[in-house]
Formats: sequence, structure tokens, C-alpha cells
Amino acid sequence: MTDLTLILAEGAAEPTAFGLNATVWVSIAMLVFLGILVWKGVPGAIAAMLDKRIADISKQLNEAEQLRLDAESLKAEYEAKLADAAKEAEEMRARADAEAEALVAKAKADATALIARRKQMAEERIAAAEANALAEVRTAAAKAATEAAAKLIADKHDAAADKALIDQAIASVAKG
Repeated sequence: MTDLTLILAEGAAEPTAFGLNATVWVSIAMLVFLGILVWKGVPGAIAAMLDKRIADISKQLNEAEQLRLDAESLKAEYEAKLADAAKEAEEMRARADAEAEALVAKAKADATALIARRKQMAEERIAAAEANALAEVRTAAAKAATEAAAKLIADKHDAAADKALIDQAIASVAKG
């Protein structure tokens, strides 16, 4: 163990400076800091800043009151315009209903045509997929047959069969 560990393990006293512990020194430093703030006039500056903020808020409240009065006069004006707009809106709604009916009829016709095109495309895709699957099955069957034939030849073809084939090849070369 190190010396510091031994000292701490033995319960050594807390370090002090001029007979004062760390808590007292922090308290003294805080009092000095607060004294400097008061001496430099920081509380007065904060009070002046708050007074300015209060004046700004008061000004904003007065502006808000004026805006409220303006809004009430605008509200009355727009209520009159709203009545006129309601009449015009009713006329526009009647025209829109007629246009909507025409659009619905056109949309139904377009949807029917789209469904027919999509159905044709789907049928074509299905036919292509079937042809592709059939080709894959044929390829797999040919591969399986080739592998089976190779296995059969390998299983049935022993040294005696090899000797007979070699003798046959030699005889055919000798004749030819």
C-alpha cells in the first residue's frame, strides 16, 4: 500500500490551513465574492435592467391593447364580408357539385380502363413466370438425369469393365 492509502486507512485528520478547514475557506471566499459584487454595484445594475424590462413589458401591454381594439374593428368588418362570402360560397358549392359528378363519372371510366390494363399486365406476368418456371424445371430435370447417369456409370464401371473397354479400343485401332 502507498503512504497516502495508509494515512487514509488510519483515519487521518482533515487538512486545514491557518487552523480553518475547507468549508470555512469556501464560506470566506463566497463572502468576499458577494462583497465585491456589492462594491462594484452589480445589484444596482440588475435593478436597472429589471426596471427597463418592466418598462418594455408595459409598452408591449399598451401595444397589445391597441391591437385588440384594432382586431375588434376588423372582426366587425370581416363579419359583414363573411355574410357575402357565404352567399358566394353556396353558389360555388352548387357549381362544384356539378363538376364533382362529372369528375366521378370520368374517374369511374378511367378506373375501369386502368383495371383492365393492370389485369392484362398481370396475366402477361403470370404467363412469363410460368414459362420461366417450366424452363427451370426442365433444366433441373436435365441436370438430375445427367447426375444420375454419371453416378450409374461410376457405380457400374469397375476395373474389369475398364479393361474390356481398353481391349476393345486397342482392337479397333489395330484393325483400322
